[in-house]
Amino acid sequence: MNNKEMSVYEHLGELRKRLIIVLLFFVTALVASFFFADDVIVYLQQTAEAKQLTMNAFRLTDPIKVYFQFAFVIAAVLSAPVLLYQIWAFVSPGLYEKERKVTLSYIPASIFLFLAGVGFAYFVLFPFVVRFMNELADRLDIQQMIGINEYFQFLLHLVLPFGIVFQLPIVVLFFTRLGLITPQLLVRIRKYAYLALLILAAAITPPDVLSQVIVMIPLTLLYEGSIWIAKIGYRKAQLAAEQESSE
Repeated sequence: MNNKEMSVYEHLGELRKRLIIVLLFFVTALVASFFFADDVIVYLQQTAEAKQLTMNAFRLTDPIKVYFQFAFVIAAVLSAPVLLYQIWAFVSPGLYEKERKVTLSYIPASIFLFLAGVGFAYFVLFPFVVRFMNELADRLDIQQMIGINEYFQFLLHLVLPFGIVFQLPIVVLFFTRLGLITPQLLVRIRKYAYLALLILAAAITPPDVLSQVIVMIPLTLLYEGSIWIAKIGYRKAQLAAEQESSE
């Protein structure tokens, strides 16, 4: 642990420096994203799901709105590793050397889980949702006119939250190492957690059983994996505490 004590003003100055770094990187990434956001939008319109629909712009500003929306999302995703590293750099002086190495490893793990969640939502869940909506419209004899702005908003609102939901193992490990939760607690509240996950799956999927099962499988695996990870983190935290007390 770093023995140098920092004053409140020094902490605020350090926080300000970290925030400026993140902001500068985000602005740079935003400028860069303007050069290929249109390629991403065109690519997404060529997918099998998008080709089932006829895209329309109901307002003159819809194309520019979609363009800026994607530029912002791309810049935010590119800036996420920098944000995570700056958070780690800010808190790391208060950690022991082993803790610094462990918490630093959270960053690539968090990025991987985010991409896994986004990939699952886009490649597995989204096609089911689009197919369900199309079949429902056909049964109700509804001629669909899809706004490009609404289509991409729906896509982002469905896909991006899964990147956040897939952070569950990292969050659980972090709070376990802090001693705020234990594996025993996670096991004890398992049935309530499953109920919450079932409600979440029902809320973000069409009202058909197959889609909800598809979503529940990875959510259940995430929770059970979080319990297993929490046990490892809890054991290591106990060993570290015992070593500290014996010194």
